[in-house]
Amino acid sequence: MLKGISFNTWVYSSFPAWVPSYPLEEVINRLSSFGYDAIEIGCASPHAWPDYLSPERRQEIFNLLKEKNLKVSAMLPAPGGGPGMNPSSPIKEEREFTIQHYKDVVRLAYDWECPTVMWIAGWVPFGTSQQDAWNYSLEGLKEVANYAKGLGITLVVEPTPADSNLIETADDALLLAEESEMDNVKVMFDTFHALYRNEVPSDYVYRMKDKLHHVHISDNDRLPPGQGRCDFDAVLKALKDINYDGYLSMEVGFHSRQSEPDWYAKTSIEFLKQKISEIY
Repeated sequence: MLKGISFNTWVYSSFPAWVPSYPLEEVINRLSSFGYDAIEIGCASPHAWPDYLSPERRQEIFNLLKEKNLKVSAMLPAPGGGPGMNPSSPIKEEREFTIQHYKDVVRLAYDWECPTVMWIAGWVPFGTSQQDAWNYSLEGLKEVANYAKGLGITLVVEPTPADSNLIETADDALLLAEESEMDNVKVMFDTFHALYRNEVPSDYVYRMKDKLHHVHISDNDRLPPGQGRCDFDAVLKALKDINYDGYLSMEVGFHSRQSEPDWYAKTSIEFLKQKISEIY
């Protein structure tokens, strides 16, 4: 059975568009009032850049989450930008900085009782071979997964073809996870990225099957589910077929400052709750 419905904070944050931007407490309050079971937190300012969160601040946020009965479904780093955060970078210093950032995110996830952190595997800059980039990312994944294992946290590899050129397909994600040889490394997918490749999102469910640990829900163009061309009946049926028992996390609307975050959040949950009631 599904764990519940979650909402990703990017559209309320400053990544990658600078505005809209709301304090994390405000986002927690709003998502709770809309009926969400969980929140997925992007680790960028103003919400959860680890260096900006003192022990006292972490406890304040955790207390509010408990008060609002909102779980943290997953956390993810903010790739790109000034520091890069590219684990497959040819720059040794960038890789080392990124690995430490991932460990900081994992530690923050532990502090907030979050079971899952995404591994955004990186991208291949001009002049670097695909194989070298793959090996760099794999090396970083192993190190971070080993650290996460000690804290009881699972890493999930996500195919991100709309934004990158290293892990683009379900098979890419499965292969990187397998090559890590770590039992706390699983996979996830985002319906948006499958649609970007003109692939069928429900096929990803069956392909990933036993390794599938987390799912991002978005229609094409980062629209709320039901506003575009994705067949969510098929996606939910596939998830039911494989007995998926994780979260469905909305990752919508963060592509533009024109986005109205509350509309994305409310429209998404209304549609998905109705679909779940029909199929489950």
